[in-house]
This record gives sequence, structure tokens and C-alpha cells, in this order.
Amino acid sequence: MNAPTGHDGVVPAHWLRDAVGAVFAAAGFSAGAARDVAEALVEADMRGVASHGTMLVPMYVDRVRAGSVSRREQADVVVDKGAVAVLDAGHALGQLTGDQAMALAVRKARDFGVGAVTVRRAFHFGGAFRYVEAAAREGCVGIAAANTRPLMPAIGGARPVVGNNPLAVGVPVADGAPMVLDMALSEAALGKIRLAGQEGREIPPTWATDAEGRPTTDPAAAIAGMLLPAAGHKGFGLALVVDVLTGVLSGGAFGQGVRGLYADTSVPNDCAHFFLALDVAAFGDPDEFAGRLARLTGEVTGSPTAPGVDRVLLPGQIEAERRAAALAGGVPIGASVLDALRRTAADVGAALPPMPGADDPAGA
Repeated sequence: MNAPTGHDGVVPAHWLRDAVGAVFAAAGFSAGAARDVAEALVEADMRGVASHGTMLVPMYVDRVRAGSVSRREQADVVVDKGAVAVLDAGHALGQLTGDQAMALAVRKARDFGVGAVTVRRAFHFGGAFRYVEAAAREGCVGIAAANTRPLMPAIGGARPVVGNNPLAVGVPVADGAPMVLDMALSEAALGKIRLAGQEGREIPPTWATDAEGRPTTDPAAAIAGMLLPAAGHKGFGLALVVDVLTGVLSGGAFGQGVRGLYADTSVPNDCAHFFLALDVAAFGDPDEFAGRLARLTGEVTGSPTAPGVDRVLLPGQIEAERRAAALAGGVPIGASVLDALRRTAADVGAALPPMPGADDPAGA
């Protein structure tokens, strides 16, 4: 197996997709399903969102082998009523059922102007950007959300009661990449807190609490405690509503019923998802929409900058620029992530593709 080792570096995007796909194919998935999951994970790496990228492969495969993630490649449609559907994922990989759910939401939006699909008994679906971009490329405003295990307390509380539930919105842009907002609802990611601890730095008191619910600047206390919501009560309220739209509305798990991804890998994650598609053409002339949107975004990006700031950006613009750079020059990836990928490949009997020579294109 010719994966690079020994140092952080850059690998061609097509090589990384093929390598990740080979692992999932060897783990028992069809070639098409393995390719789709690999594409979703590597796309996150390309956008600089490593927490949702190739580093997840070992955990995903561990769960497949432990039985908490099934090898199903389609969810069952348990409700199909006009503009609404409910899917039962049967604990399949979330990228597969997420693609299915958003595609169904878009088809319903074509018929009804709006399509809303919930998914229960689901698993981690990776970066939410994937699904809203898919809707936007079909001329729809797309919304995707998921619930996670409880990580944040209620305002004034001392026990985690709601996840930092991700929420994404994608907007179609004429002759360009969609505008994408993709965010979790905690003030800071747990990974940032771990990094501050490794570097011996304090964290801002708005990031987390200790185990008793007191705001803390100590990374170790924060890791043993709870994340704080973005924007205080506003972020908490939004996270709670996402739990309603996903777990409660779908008939799936919510709150304490959602289990941690890195906890007992034999116990299903049992999260839930929500997808919404709004057909722009149902509201009016798509060209007029595109023109109004262009004027709005132009007002944003053309606004004066504060001292020391070079430019004003739209949501998702930095990630899109990182993706373009990765296509041209390769995907930055940590040695530990590549080593873990190689070990997982060996565990499932997958042969990773040869690493291209230096003169090979880095992109797809």
C-alpha cells in the first residue's frame, strides 16, 4: 500500500478520493456508494474542514465492523405525503441517506415549490454543505440540519442538554458556486479547545464551562465540561429548534437519545436529519432572483473594510477558495490522518492506489 507516511504534506485530490473509496469498497459497500462517501469526506478536507474529512474513516469503519452502522445504501421511505417525506435510514452511512433525502426534497420542490424531508435512525452525515450545495445547483435554496449528542447546557444550566447541532443553507448563484452558510451552533469547536490545551494557552471564557457549569479559561476544565452556544441564548435556542426539526419531527432520537460518535462503537449514533428545498422558480423569475441576489452580495462585498482588513467575504467564500487551491495544488493532510487511513485499509484488506508521481496533476 503506497500511502505517504512520516510527515504532514499535500496529496492529490483524486488519489485521496480513490484511497478512501477503496477502503469503503473493501468494507463491503458497492463501488458507487464507496465513491460517494469518499467524495464527501475528501471534499471536506479540500475545504479545510478536516474534522469532517478523511480523519473520520477509521471511526466509520470501526462502526461498520461493530454493527452500529449498517451496510445499507438507501433509507426506507416511511412517509410520502405531498411535499413531505420521512425516511428511516436504518443506521446507514449518513452521506448516502443524506444524498437520497436532499434529492427527494428537490424532486418534491419541483412539484410543490417546497420539499421537506426528515431522516430518523440516521448516522453522521459529514459536512452539511454537501446537501445544500446539491440543492442550490438544482435551482433551489437548500437547508440541511442534524442533531448531535448533547454538548451544551441550557442558559444557566449545569448539564449538557442539546448538541452543537449543525445547520447549513445553500443559495443558487447564477454562473458561479452557490453561496453556502455552514455552521455548528457552539461558540467554538472542541478541537480548538484541545489545541489550546496542547499549546498551553487559555481559552476565552465564552467558549466553554467546567463540569459544574462555570465559564472557564482552562482548556482541561473545558474538555471535562461543556461547550457554550454561539451568541448565548440565541445559539442555544437555535440548537434546541434544530433538535425539534430533526429528532422530534422525524420520530427519531433527540436530546439524551443521541449517542456520541466516539463513544461505544457498537451502539448506534442514532441521530436525525432535516432537509428542505425551496424551488426559486416557484417564487418568481429565476433570472430576477439572480439579479437581486447579485445586487445584495455586491453591496456586502463592496462595502468599506475596517482598518487592517483587506476584503469583505460572503459565507462559504473562504472554503470555496480553499477547494479551488486543493484542486490545483493538492489536499493538505496530516501524517497522522494518512497513517490511520493506511492502518484502516490494512484492517479491511484494501489496497490503496499508488501515489502519483510529482509530475501528475494534483486535482480531479
